[in-house]
Amino acid sequence: MKRFAEVERTTKETKIKAELTIDGSGVHDISTGIPFFDHMLTLVAVHGFFDLHLKAIGDIDVDYHHTVEDVGLVLGDALTIALGDRKGIKRYGHAVTPMDDAISTVTIDLSNRPYFVYTIPEIFIRQTEVYSSLFKEFFRAFSNKSGMNLHISASYGENDHHLIESIFKSFARSLDQATSVDERVKHVHSSKGLL
Repeated sequence: MKRFAEVERTTKETKIKAELTIDGSGVHDISTGIPFFDHMLTLVAVHGFFDLHLKAIGDIDVDYHHTVEDVGLVLGDALTIALGDRKGIKRYGHAVTPMDDAISTVTIDLSNRPYFVYTIPEIFIRQTEVYSSLFKEFFRAFSNKSGMNLHISASYGENDHHLIESIFKSFARSLDQATSVDERVKHVHSSKGLL
């Protein structure tokens, strides 16, 4: 069974269409109008082995916030649809990824109980036109819509680009693990019998 979803969301602030294939190879076509965000989403596709086609048009002349957060909402919905009943998935994922001077850890539980923790160094220099708080909102939206328990911890880093990149790569790698199918898991991976 192909684990695939297509989701569209249109508001007065954004218009977004996404196609997500969980069992992909990293094929991607991403356009949000925010080049650095496109780069980070490309990392999710490539390092998570997800096929991702995403087109977002938003009021980026006002601020990047609506587009970044709404993309998180759409991708969270897409993941939920593509996972279906979540039977057979490993459920948990964990990755630690260095990027030159920076290192980040991401741990995921696809439990259907969203919870989000985002810890980054206090001294975090603004990335040109893209703020760390925006990515926090992206991950929060993704977590809430997909029912994901998501813990992100960036330990250190001098270069803000490297720090953000290490977070997105860790997210991709841990999500790949969590969505992977384990033949030993016949139903859902829970002692309760339900996620």
